Amino acid sequence: MQCCRHDHYALTPEGDRGFEVDATRVRFGRGLLDETGQAARGLGMSRVALIIDPVVARLEPAETLRRALREAGLDAVEYADVEIEPSDASFRRAADFAREGRFDGYVSLGGGSTIDTAKAANLYATHPAGDFMDYVNAPIGGGKPIPGALRPHIACPTTSGTGSECTGIAIFDYVARNVKTGIVGRPLKPSMGIVDPNVADSLPGEVVACSGFDVLSHALESFTALPYTQRKRPASGAERPLSQGANPYSDIACLEALRILGEFMVPAVMDADAHAREKMMFAATLAGIGFGNAGNHAPHGMSYSVSGLIREYRAPGYPQDEAMVPHGMSVIVNAPSAFRFTAEACPERHLEAARALGAKPGAATLEEAGEVLAARIVELMRATRMPNGLAALGYTPADAAPLAAGAFPQRRLLSNAPRDIALEQLEELYRGAMAYW
Repeated sequence: MQCCRHDHYALTPEGDRGFEVDATRVRFGRGLLDETGQAARGLGMSRVALIIDPVVARLEPAETLRRALREAGLDAVEYADVEIEPSDASFRRAADFAREGRFDGYVSLGGGSTIDTAKAANLYATHPAGDFMDYVNAPIGGGKPIPGALRPHIACPTTSGTGSECTGIAIFDYVARNVKTGIVGRPLKPSMGIVDPNVADSLPGEVVACSGFDVLSHALESFTALPYTQRKRPASGAERPLSQGANPYSDIACLEALRILGEFMVPAVMDADAHAREKMMFAATLAGIGFGNAGNHAPHGMSYSVSGLIREYRAPGYPQDEAMVPHGMSVIVNAPSAFRFTAEACPERHLEAARALGAKPGAATLEEAGEVLAARIVELMRATRMPNGLAALGYTPADAAPLAAGAFPQRRLLSNAPRDIALEQLEELYRGAMAYW
């Protein structure tokens, strides 16, 4: 299946006739963490589960948040057993904490891992499952729909990356199969996001780079996803998927996020420029709105086995006690190869995205669209000292087959790509991602 080259949203005979806009309420601005207590009170919270990143728990933003909750008269119980890359085991522990605590609301402070952990804790405490895997995406899990609303949740991101405050997605490592998967459903979306750029001023440059490339790929994947008009029409509006494909609402958020990234990513990473980091926080929220309504595709689908099969690599700027590749890094090492492949389906979109990101393609033809976009991504990777593809993470061409086998079950993501991706093509994409310069 390929996107229409002339009218991107031309309706196909069995395609969806409409799209759904589902946006999280967001407060954005420096110093707004101190409004969290009153916001929680306004959402009806009295006994609060404070899910917090264990590193952030020792820093000033955590104390600001604790004070805000205390001054609002809230009973807050802190939980910091959050992993940098959550696993099914860490989600289960958080769920146990939430069930035992009988909370009427949740506040999360940290990156996407922390916010996702709070989503999972809220889900399993509010709607207990017979088996943990019941809610997990099929075919890895049961794919059971979330039966109803969850407790209110205020998400306070501390990295300029995941946009998790705007999405109904919670991602984790399924250790038994060495693969990432997740839980998806509109009820998982936080009730509110409070985005305070002050929290990003002291982040290590490597963390800003990894989270920033997650934003970049969120925006690129959503903008180039299969159009909603080419996704099979649901039997009812209630069955329309959260990842509904590219749509005009998401396009607006994604293009602006790309423009901001092209201008501000390098100074945010390399110069620790506070203004640039504030812009990156806003881009992350925009891209979260974009992919929260459109969905990601190949680079994210490929990233999950890259993370799951890592052997020795330890990312600079992150804890060194075990092998780990940060999520944004595991995504971006695949992106140039993936977008070279998907460009054939909708080259105008790939060129437009490249221009928004700061590329100057001149008289480039549509046939060159994938290369133009890939080249701009590689330029930004080099400028921010990202690894040179999968080989720099310790993979070899012989790993292409197991990487592809690990990623192929990610049908929710791969089926959102504008071109069909067979297992053999997925292997080729991994081979093409081994090195870029």
